[in-house]
Amino acid sequence: MPASTLPLTGIRIADFSWVGAGPFMTKPLADHGAEVIKVESRTRTDVIRSMPPFRHRIAGVDRSGYFANRNSSKKSICLDLRDEFGRELALRLIAKSDIVVNNFTPGTMDRLGVGYAAARAVRGDIIYLEMPMQGNAGPHKGFRGYGLSIGAVGGLLGLSGYPDRLPVGTGTNYPDHVPNPLHGAIALLAALRHRRHTGQGSYIELAQLESTINAIGPAMVAAANGLPVERMGNADLEAAPSGVYPCAGTDAWCTITVTGDAQWAKCASVLDAADLAEAGSGFESVGLRRRNRAELDNEISTRTARFQSFELAEALCEAGIPAAAVANSEDLMCRDPQLRARGHFVSLDHPVMGPSIYNNIPYRLGRTPGRLRSAAPMLGAHSREVCTALLGVSTAEYEHAHAEGVLG
Repeated sequence: MPASTLPLTGIRIADFSWVGAGPFMTKPLADHGAEVIKVESRTRTDVIRSMPPFRHRIAGVDRSGYFANRNSSKKSICLDLRDEFGRELALRLIAKSDIVVNNFTPGTMDRLGVGYAAARAVRGDIIYLEMPMQGNAGPHKGFRGYGLSIGAVGGLLGLSGYPDRLPVGTGTNYPDHVPNPLHGAIALLAALRHRRHTGQGSYIELAQLESTINAIGPAMVAAANGLPVERMGNADLEAAPSGVYPCAGTDAWCTITVTGDAQWAKCASVLDAADLAEAGSGFESVGLRRRNRAELDNEISTRTARFQSFELAEALCEAGIPAAAVANSEDLMCRDPQLRARGHFVSLDHPVMGPSIYNNIPYRLGRTPGRLRSAAPMLGAHSREVCTALLGVSTAEYEHAHAEGVLG
C-alpha cells in the first residue's frame, strides 16, 4: 500500500520515549503512516536495546529482538540534549512535529530544555504527551519504575496467584504492553482530531499507575462495595471447573472453563469421565462443583493427563466447551493455524540482524489498513538525513557536531 494512503501520513512525532510503554505507544502510529523520529542517546541508549533475545544470541544495540518488535516503521537520531546545539536541534524537530511524547520522570524534559512550555513556544498547536509513572503531582510524583513495579503498585500482582501463596505476577511487564501504550495512542488520536476541528494543541498527562488500574476494574468495583477481593489462582466465581490442567508429555497443559451444567455433561463425556456428572457424584450441579472445587480439580487432572493438550482442546471446543492448549512460543510461531492464516508473523530485513520475525498489526482497518513499513532502526541511522534534510543543518555543521559527539 502506498504511504500516501495510510491514515496518519503527514503526521510527524518527535518520540523521546524509551523502554516499553512509550515506544509501544508510538509503534501503531508509525505502522499507520506517521513519521516517528525516535530521539536517542549514544551515551545512554534505550534500555531495551540491551535486552535479549538477541539475533543469533549475539548481544548488541542493534541486535535486540525486544527492541525491534516495538520500533518498526520508525527513524532514529542521536542527540546530546545536554549540549546547547543538541537542545537547539531538538527544538527545531519539535517545531516541525505534530506530536511530542516522553515517558521520563516528571521534570526531566523541563531540565533538558524541551518541556511543554519550550515546545509550545516553538509550535503553538503542539500535542505533547507525558507518561510519568504516578503523575506529575502528589507525594509519589518523583517515583520511578518499570512495568513490573507499576503492576505491583497498581494492584495487578496482588490478584495474580493463589490465596495461600506469594503473588506470581503476570509473567511480563503487562502495563508496558497493554493498558498504558494503548491508552496513550488513543489519547493522541483524540488530540489530533481535536486539533483538526479547533486548531488547538493539547497537553496530555497519562499517569501510568492510573492507566494500569483500569485493568482490574471488577476488583475495584467489588472492593468499593465491601466485597472480599483475593487471589483466586485460575478459579472463576461463575465457572467450575475452571483451571489449567496437566496433559500428556512434559510441561503440557490445557485450560478449561465450564459455565453450566449442560456444558459440564459434555466436558465429562469428552474426558471419558461421565461418572463425574452423574447424580450423587458430588459434582453434578454447579453449586456443588464450586464448593468442592479443589477435589474436582484433582479429578479433572487425572483425566486430562491421558490426553495430548492440543487434541484435547480441539475435542472440547468441538463439544462447545471453552478450552485451549497452553502454547509456548514455538507453538505460536510454527504450529498455530489461525495466526498463520491471518499472516500474524512477518519477516522484515534488518541491516544487522538480517531477515527477522515481527508481530504484525493485530487489527485491520477496513479502508486504511496499516503495515510494518520498515524494520526497527539502527541506533542513529537517520541522524544525518533528519538533521540535514529536515532541520537545516549544513554538511559542515553536521560533521563538526558529529565529531564532538553532539549528534550522530
